[in-house]
Amino acid sequence: MRIWKRPHVRPGGVYRMGDGHIVVESIRSIALGDISSELARDSGFEGVVDLLKVAKHGSGTNVYLVEFHYLPPPEQGDG
Repeated sequence: MRIWKRPHVRPGGVYRMGDGHIVVESIRSIALGDISSELARDSGFEGVVDLLKVAKHGSGTNVYLVEFHYLPPPEQGDG
């Protein structure tokens, strides 16, 4: 979940996160009222308030539900 003025990612996009990457599967605009306790928990948060603390970026008011998966860094061989 992200709150932005406009989308900052696109479906199919690959973005660095730590040593690995995330691959965006989908992004869709939703209403703030669509964020339920169940959605917050399914997203890995204690509740809606915790999710919103992380989701807010800048002065935007548009809510985006971003689905993605994480690609860990490739394992390094012994050489």
